[in-house]
Amino acid sequence: MEWILQLPVLFFSIIFHEFAHGFIAYRRGDDTAYLSGRLSFNPLPHIDPVGTVALPALCLLAGFPALGWAKPVPVNPYRLHNPRGDMALVALGGPLSNLALVLVSVLMLKVVSFGFLGSALTESMAIIFGFAIQINLLLAVFNLFPVYPLDGSQVALGLLKGRALELYERHLPYGFYIIIGLVATGLLQKILGPILYLARYMVALAYNFL
Repeated sequence: MEWILQLPVLFFSIIFHEFAHGFIAYRRGDDTAYLSGRLSFNPLPHIDPVGTVALPALCLLAGFPALGWAKPVPVNPYRLHNPRGDMALVALGGPLSNLALVLVSVLMLKVVSFGFLGSALTESMAIIFGFAIQINLLLAVFNLFPVYPLDGSQVALGLLKGRALELYERHLPYGFYIIIGLVATGLLQKILGPILYLARYMVALAYNFL
C-alpha cells in the first residue's frame, strides 16, 4: 500500500518540476506557459496519460519508486532573450527543482525525526519525506537522460550540431516507446539502481545520524 503515499509525492514533484520550467521561461521573456494557465499547482492541467498515469503504474508494478512526468509546459524559444542558452536553462530548471525538493525533504525528515509529533505521525511523515527524497533524486537524474521528451533531450538538442544533431533527431518520434521499454525490461531500474541506493542512504543518514 506504499503507492498511496508515493503517488501524491510524485504528483507534487512533477508538477513542481513543470512549474519550474514555466517560471524560468517566464523570467527569461516567454509568457506562453503563463498565458496557457500552466504556471499553476492545480494538477489537472499537468496530467499526461503516459507520464502521469502509465509510467508510474509500470514502476510500481516493477517494485521501483514511482517515476514519471507531467505534460510539458509550452515554451516558445523565439520569445526568450537568448533562445539557445535560455532553452538550456529552462530544461535544467526541472531537474534543479527536484534537487531543491531533495534538500527540503532531507531537512524536514531530520526535523520530524526528533519525534515531537508523536510516534504515529512521526512514522507517517518520515515515510512521506523518505519517499520525497528518493523520488526527487531519481526524477532529477531520470529527466537528464537524453531521450525525448525528457529534459536531457532539450539540452542535447541545444548542444548538438550538424550531422550529430540530424542523427539524434531521428529518435524523437520513438522517445516515449524507448522509455516505456526501459521500464518494462527492467533496464531503467538497473541504470537508476545506484541512484536509488544513494537516496536510501540519504534517508537513513538524515533520520538516524544528522
